[in-house]
Amino acid sequence: MKSMLRRIYGNEIVELACENDKVIVLDGDLTTSTKTADFAKKFPERFFNCGIAEQNMVSVAAGLASAGNIVFVSSFAMFLAGRAYDQIRNNVAYTNLNVKFIATHAGISVGQDGATHQCVEDISLMRAIPKMTVIVPSDAEQTRAAVRYAAAHEGPVYIRLGRVSTKDCYSEKSINFALKKSFLRKEGDIATLVYCGPFCELAEQVSDIMANLGLAVRVVDMPFVKPLDEREVLRCAEDTGLLVTLEEHSVLGGFGGAVCECVSGAKLSGRRNGPEVLRIGVPDMFGKSGRPEELMSLYGFTAKNIVLQIISACMPEYVNDISQFLT
Repeated sequence: MKSMLRRIYGNEIVELACENDKVIVLDGDLTTSTKTADFAKKFPERFFNCGIAEQNMVSVAAGLASAGNIVFVSSFAMFLAGRAYDQIRNNVAYTNLNVKFIATHAGISVGQDGATHQCVEDISLMRAIPKMTVIVPSDAEQTRAAVRYAAAHEGPVYIRLGRVSTKDCYSEKSINFALKKSFLRKEGDIATLVYCGPFCELAEQVSDIMANLGLAVRVVDMPFVKPLDEREVLRCAEDTGLLVTLEEHSVLGGFGGAVCECVSGAKLSGRRNGPEVLRIGVPDMFGKSGRPEELMSLYGFTAKNIVLQIISACMPEYVNDISQFLT
């Protein structure tokens, strides 16, 4: 089964508002896309459509939060992280206000809208802001948990959601971010595939192909980009030596960059030169217009590409043989 994560967000904020009268939602004239329309109908006195004016919307959110409210701000990732960066940094994060940014339509899977709407820089922008928490959930249950975590967390939170529906990987009510910030999906020893965002299904495909080759790849789902689960990253680096990061974001400054920063200079027993990190993401270029599945394939988000990259790093002498096997 697949779920639209922005729909999950829309449902969850309605439930939160039923429990807490301090929950307020702002939107930038995108209620049908960000799925805040149901909240607007049920709680019109706590909903404000700020129009196509994201910078002003964030400033309004800061004012409402300073009065003791928990404010959820919804818009496309490009408009929040890009257009309203200054207001997020100076009006919200600087004073550690309770504003929760729900950025939808992130990454290249926005599809036909093209490069102007395909935000692949937002993780790097948001994780560089002091006091900002950055979460990129992988499925419906993680999205519910992320929204709940954000509401309870003191300070700004950035939650990144895509446009397309995503496979449900976790059972209902099974995720509690207060207890755990990364999730071991499969055990393995040849390499660790660690991802954030909607890659649970793809990671499983990679693991299954590698298993058919007699190779066990560890798979770790890591929705918290900041704060990163550094203990788990270092454990995987120690155990497998090769970390393969997967993100629907630029390879510059995002999740892969955070992992590299974590292992840089780390002293791991038995590993003289430290672990190797292979980053799979959008290269240093803008996106293109096309169907989501076409673009994901174009930018290398396929099981075949990832398997070949892992084999190239671990056992380069077998790449040609494996490539023929995969075709």
